Amino acid sequence: MKLTDPKREHMAFDKAAIPAGQTEQTAFARTLIIGTRGSKLALWQANHIKDRLADIGVTSELKIIKTQGDIVQHLRLDKLEGKGFFTKELEEELLRGSIDLAVHSHKDLPTQHPAGLTIAAISEREDPAELLIIRKSQVDLGHRLSLRTNALVGTSSNRRKAQLLALRPDLSFGDLRGNVITRVEKLRNEQYDAIVLAKAGISRIEMDLSDFHVIEIPPFEVIPAPAQGVLAVQIREDDDELHSILSRIHHPETAEEIAVERRVLRLFEAGCHAPLGCYCRRTKDGFEVWTSKAELADEFPDRLYLTAPTTEGLADLIAAHYDANKKHPTSVFISRDLEESSYFRRAMDKHGIRVVARSLIQISALPLNMDSEDFADVDWVFFTSRNSVIHFFEQAPILPDHLRFAVIGRGSEEQLRHYGKVPSFNGADAGIDMERVAAEFGRIADGSKVLIPRAVDTLGTMRRALTAGTNVIDVPIYKTDLATAVEPTDAEVLVFTSPSNVRAYFATNQLDPGQRVVCIGCASGRELAALGHSFVLPATPDEIGLAEAIFGLEF
Repeated sequence: MKLTDPKREHMAFDKAAIPAGQTEQTAFARTLIIGTRGSKLALWQANHIKDRLADIGVTSELKIIKTQGDIVQHLRLDKLEGKGFFTKELEEELLRGSIDLAVHSHKDLPTQHPAGLTIAAISEREDPAELLIIRKSQVDLGHRLSLRTNALVGTSSNRRKAQLLALRPDLSFGDLRGNVITRVEKLRNEQYDAIVLAKAGISRIEMDLSDFHVIEIPPFEVIPAPAQGVLAVQIREDDDELHSILSRIHHPETAEEIAVERRVLRLFEAGCHAPLGCYCRRTKDGFEVWTSKAELADEFPDRLYLTAPTTEGLADLIAAHYDANKKHPTSVFISRDLEESSYFRRAMDKHGIRVVARSLIQISALPLNMDSEDFADVDWVFFTSRNSVIHFFEQAPILPDHLRFAVIGRGSEEQLRHYGKVPSFNGADAGIDMERVAAEFGRIADGSKVLIPRAVDTLGTMRRALTAGTNVIDVPIYKTDLATAVEPTDAEVLVFTSPSNVRAYFATNQLDPGQRVVCIGCASGRELAALGHSFVLPATPDEIGLAEAIFGLEF
């Protein structure tokens, strides 16, 4: 691809640099013909590129072209012959010269371009999250994703099926074809209980979904398709003049990120309907990337999270972790009781990893008097653990209608849903760093009154990190007692889920040579660091993050 050709320097187009009421003048005289599919979303995408070209003084017009994917509606997408069934006809028109450029959803493109064609520009990425769109009669707030038990979900994506089944094994799936509007109409006609669509597509056409219950699933919970949310502008490889013009609307930062995702796709020789997700994003320290891979839509996917200072060699490193000869630990100890159906246990079971799960602490409740004047006019309750949720609601407090809930991560959210409540803020969206979570929450809750039910011996990181404008009531609601004479474990990996569990284990034990340690959060990490032990932190403080961390270990 010429995006990495050093002879062509691509620069992001800065529309703000052009004086108001003027367009940037170019020496490009001809009117360009833009090839596009005819759906509302495809036309929005083509018109978006047309408008960007107009901004730099280039005129263009659209030509609608039907593709195999538009014509053949009775087959599942993964059963259609070959790859590129939403792009092939556009590419053929481009090679014939009847159009000058084609606009594609980048995720629909095969990893190998036809001879004579290249990608000359890509757009800045829109939000790559997924939307779970649920008929309101099928909502059940007590379940993860707010969807009732055994619901029927419409999607044609094997990637989405595999990841959603990992989160909710009770769900069933039906094939869903058609453009975005057609798919939503099928949901309205009650052919499904819910459907899954890319948020970017819904946002672009500004579709009204007010008659549904909509759940946004962030890209690190259900990992998107490579290059999801990105547009690709394809041209003939020998059209140097047009290539130079299009460099003005190219977004190099996005190009660097999706180059990792697309190379992962190519290394696995996977098409756009394989059960493969990959998402790379830039951070202040470099890059982080999530990958989810399964062989079949009904197989539990292996997930991986890696960070790196640059993207060089990152895709190849990801592929190495998925090598069939990769060695996994034979056993894992986790300082938490687990149900047989838990995500973590199922992730370990897939590779025959023996799991020993037991808590090393005993917990007892402390009374909470919500009638106290201190608790009057509370706006938020922020739960920093599963146990704080349990011991808050077990006391059956009478709660005002306006009260909103915040949680530290997916585990606390799952526990909160057991009581029929849904959080308005989830710290997992901000990552594992408590201070960053507090900063994100503080922007929402600034000026509010926030109750933080907590353990007696908690470090109080959240309370200290919140902005001065937030009125925080920090209330001990349970206490932990460490188990005595904890038996050592010979597991190859030890997973600690709280600082008190760290203290309980290392009060009488040491690590054996070769044992590895993973901890669920920064507070546990500080306890381990004080004892001189190295450890791995997951990307998110939940069972998904723990499974990713263990899959990423080298043995």
